[in-house]
Amino acid sequence: MTTEATPPSTSASPTVRRLWTRARGVVLAVVVLLVAAVVIAAFRSGTRHGALDPRSADPAGSRAVAELLADRGVDTRVVTTLDEARAAADADTTLLVASPDLLTRGQQDLMRSATAGSAGRTVLVAPGSRSVERLVPGVTADPATSSASKLSPGCDLPAALRAGPADLGGIRYTTTRLGADECYPSERHATLLRVPAAGGDGDTVVLGAPDILSNDRLDEQGNASLALQLLGSRPHLVWYLPSLSDTSAAEDDRRGFFDLIPSGWLWGTLQLFIAAALAALWRARRLGPLVPEKLPVAIRASETVEGHARLYRKADARDRAAAALRSATRTRLAPLVGVPVSQAHAPEALLPALSAHLHHRGDGQAPHALLFGPPPRDDAALISLADRLDALEREVRRP
Repeated sequence: MTTEATPPSTSASPTVRRLWTRARGVVLAVVVLLVAAVVIAAFRSGTRHGALDPRSADPAGSRAVAELLADRGVDTRVVTTLDEARAAADADTTLLVASPDLLTRGQQDLMRSATAGSAGRTVLVAPGSRSVERLVPGVTADPATSSASKLSPGCDLPAALRAGPADLGGIRYTTTRLGADECYPSERHATLLRVPAAGGDGDTVVLGAPDILSNDRLDEQGNASLALQLLGSRPHLVWYLPSLSDTSAAEDDRRGFFDLIPSGWLWGTLQLFIAAALAALWRARRLGPLVPEKLPVAIRASETVEGHARLYRKADARDRAAAALRSATRTRLAPLVGVPVSQAHAPEALLPALSAHLHHRGDGQAPHALLFGPPPRDDAALISLADRLDALEREVRRP
């Protein structure tokens, strides 16, 4: 019974310690990213919970303004469906829509038809360009938002004059409606807009930012005064928090992918595409013919051979390594036995001349399997093949 020899471990053989040394930096970076993501998600979930919810005492909630309104005899009721919000639209009711952009087109049309002749007040908090154009015809949103917070009234609206400076900003609006009050301007565009109803006693108030309603900003500037006057003009306040689970949203037609993307992002994507195309043309332009350069250092042949061997071993390419060894040996043997180099890889030309040379020297070994045989099964067979090829070449070169 014979056992095959186990090839010795080389410097190219990976070990557990070496793999851990190479991978620990990547593993550590992934762990840090995961921990940071969990921490950020936890903090954001805590601060965003109940945003603009009059029942929430979180910093982004609006419980404080609801409590102040209750002290002044204004009752606040929270609704989460469009049907409830439409039913609540009345002359003695203020309807606040916390997130108008969550409404579908069909929902916005239904909301507009319900509030148009109600003679009540509708307050829209930070509606985008598409939402405000459907909910308040004649009003458009400026694409550029304002980062300013403390702004002066800049209008004749009594509520704004009594409140004075307030924390507004965000989306800016313009209107063509007659009799509208454009207040708290930022770069000549209003961040608070009051539009009177056509032929009625009601009106619509558009806020560019929700800051004056949040718990953590209510006691700053004239935020409390402005919020109480805007929301307390009627004895009842209905606070509408749109929900994605509202059944009325499923009855609307589905919006396409491009309908969900703001127009500014489309223009930005087009600009990035043009910039990428120009960069590709710049990098692809040929500035002249290729110029050969000498290597800065001399590389020893042994290092090149060792590098190739490690690559073959890493790829487990014993067949290619054996083919390279046999091809090089045939190329060197052909001139020694009188065969042209162009026919060195043809068995019918090389083998008869090589066999005649070896028989002439009294050596009867058959070189066919050695020079044109199958690839070795393992590393030990590959090493044995290299030794036998070397021995064959020494035998032919022996005088």
